[in-house]
Amino acid sequence: MSHPHPELGPPPPLAEDALRVVALGGLGEIGRNMTVFEYRGRLLIVDCGVLFPEEEQPGVDLILPDFEYIRDRLDDVEALVLTHGHEDHIGAVPFLLRERPDIPLVGSRLTLSLITAKLGEHRIKPETVQVAEGERRPFGPFDLEFFSVNHSIPDALAVGVRTPAGSLLHTGDFKMDQLPLDGRLTDLAGFARFGAEGVDLLLSDSTNAEVPGFVTSESDIAPVIDKVFDQADQRIIVACFASHIHRVQQVLDAAKAHGRKVAFVGRSMVRNMNIARDLGYLHVPGDLLVDVKQLDDLRPEEAVLISTGSQGEPMSALTRMANRDHQIRIEEGDTVLLASSLIPGNENSVNRVINGLTRWGAKVVHKGNALVHVSGHAPAGELMYVLNMVKPRNLLPVHGEWRHMRAHADIAKRTGMDDKSIVIAEDGVAVDLHKGRVRVAGKVQAGYVYVDGTSVGDVTETALKDRRILGEEGFISVVVAVDSTSGKILGEPEIHTRGSGIDVEAYDAVLPKIQDALDRAAGDGITDPHQLRQLVRRCIGRWVSDTYRRRPMIVPVIVEV
Repeated sequence: MSHPHPELGPPPPLAEDALRVVALGGLGEIGRNMTVFEYRGRLLIVDCGVLFPEEEQPGVDLILPDFEYIRDRLDDVEALVLTHGHEDHIGAVPFLLRERPDIPLVGSRLTLSLITAKLGEHRIKPETVQVAEGERRPFGPFDLEFFSVNHSIPDALAVGVRTPAGSLLHTGDFKMDQLPLDGRLTDLAGFARFGAEGVDLLLSDSTNAEVPGFVTSESDIAPVIDKVFDQADQRIIVACFASHIHRVQQVLDAAKAHGRKVAFVGRSMVRNMNIARDLGYLHVPGDLLVDVKQLDDLRPEEAVLISTGSQGEPMSALTRMANRDHQIRIEEGDTVLLASSLIPGNENSVNRVINGLTRWGAKVVHKGNALVHVSGHAPAGELMYVLNMVKPRNLLPVHGEWRHMRAHADIAKRTGMDDKSIVIAEDGVAVDLHKGRVRVAGKVQAGYVYVDGTSVGDVTETALKDRRILGEEGFISVVVAVDSTSGKILGEPEIHTRGSGIDVEAYDAVLPKIQDALDRAAGDGITDPHQLRQLVRRCIGRWVSDTYRRRPMIVPVIVEV
């Protein structure tokens, strides 16, 4: 089993009869999915998604894949295939199309409708190619075939790629629900047929590789939701992903059965559900929907709100409700239903929201205390089923953290795959398929690109480190006036502080130390402002560390007079 090495260098030029695979995101993480395939100088991209920031990335709105590897080769891109409409697979498309707007976007009807609406907000009109399961279409040297897969959003696709260098199957995100709400099954017969042709490389969803068995059916959730409605005697607020059309449909059906009206809350929720309804993926009975402004006209026992915020996102509607920072205020006796599973890393944020909602008297129903969500990803039993059915010569686990990809590799070995046929890679690692064998060829740049407001890529790891220090330790500013000729201090230094937790009066103890240090520097003939700033920083930094065991950011300012 090969894996990346920190000292890997750039990959060599690709052999004429070889196929190169480079993931620019989605390996070792849940999100930012983007994979580039290269054959004879032409490129095919599958997915282009975002990763949502964690607590140690303050101020960051989104995290994008790094496009540097393909930036000078965008004219070589034949197409961008979008497997489905989740943000971690389509969210970065607007940023890529800013660099080349006419890259053909290939996807299913719903997926293209969602991305087109998103691109409209960025004033980009894309070139789209709608495809459906069972369809086969060439893009340059890449002969693509599309397969239906079941997931937590309708119209998801897997893609088979045939090239003279070999064939590969990219599953996208999938599961094998045998009773899906829309009746659209994962095309196992298609997988088997494609596998019978000979699959040289399988790229397969690893998210639930640690979970044993087979997935619970979406249909099993309906009775649980019905029970929640039956027991609630005031408002019901349901939080789920803005793209989880199946779950919204179940809530709409329960609301209709219990004589309640439904309002969508949150821009993305309203936009996506309108698209789904217009395309026939969401069926809304009669006059069930009301505008959020009409909620005040309803009695609490008549109202249902469907909102974003199931992952504790800071600016989501549900989080703002929990913080009493939203027009909709949580009242004693409300029921809040979190109808999504937790994305790894979001546990603390979600627990804070649950605590905040409970504080105001809400009853919170979540995956920890009821079967209100099933995953959209195949567990270990289903992954093994696909491996045995497709019988790939090589495996590249994708879409998962390290532990998920390792577990997927272990499943493959149990089916009889050889260690040398399994590649566990990380973002940026180039994997070459040549004559039926895979090998790690090198590594390209594939770091995080941060979006902060309108800024893309301007925020660096250094800036984030400074933000973390400011957030955890505060800062101290020291303003000192010195004679520009002699370097002698003029007057007493001024100290300003925010968030350091140190009383202003306490700084009286360090002022003489700063003055003595500057006097000694002047005596040694030191007048350079940079050297004087460093001297002040060391002086006050040592005092704060010794006295308070803290390390705030220190900003010395030298004013030459």
